[in-house]
Amino acid sequence: MSLINTTVQPFKAQAFHNGKFIEVTNETLKGKWSVLIFMPAAFTFNCPTEIEDAAEHYAEFQKANTEVYIVTTDTHFSHKVWHETSPAVSKAKFPLVGDPTHHLTRAFDVHIEEEGLALRGTFIINPEGQIKTAEVHSNEIARDVKETVRKLKAAQYTAANPGQVCPAKWNEGAKTLTPSLDLVGKI
Repeated sequence: MSLINTTVQPFKAQAFHNGKFIEVTNETLKGKWSVLIFMPAAFTFNCPTEIEDAAEHYAEFQKANTEVYIVTTDTHFSHKVWHETSPAVSKAKFPLVGDPTHHLTRAFDVHIEEEGLALRGTFIINPEGQIKTAEVHSNEIARDVKETVRKLKAAQYTAANPGQVCPAKWNEGAKTLTPSLDLVGKI
């Protein structure tokens, strides 16, 4: 079963954010757009490159009224030390969420049972708490956050413009389509 258009299940987790420990819940996600980026574990080699990429695009997320959450199966304590010791991770101004109980990784269907780690999963969630996009892939392939920003803007556009769809490679400001019988077989 797909997670698309389902509501985020109730959860409560601890995170390290801007020098403090905070609690993040499914209710925290409501009221603004959210991007959850799952990674296997802290103190790895590929994950810091993705956090740095997200940090470099964080202003775009903020401008789009969106919060980014990095989630690993580590604790929030590990995330504190990771933030303090990794030059790439130290750039993160968004919450680093710990999921040592694996509740979130299982709820988002990215848990690797035999390893106790997460697959690389990216989820865009609307202000009502519904999952609008889901991307999951193998851990040896890091993501490009530019594509996440593009998908976020497409999801926001279609939410604000019901009846419109964003065609392939759509970027903010480009033409959209209005599905109709007249377009069938014409594109």
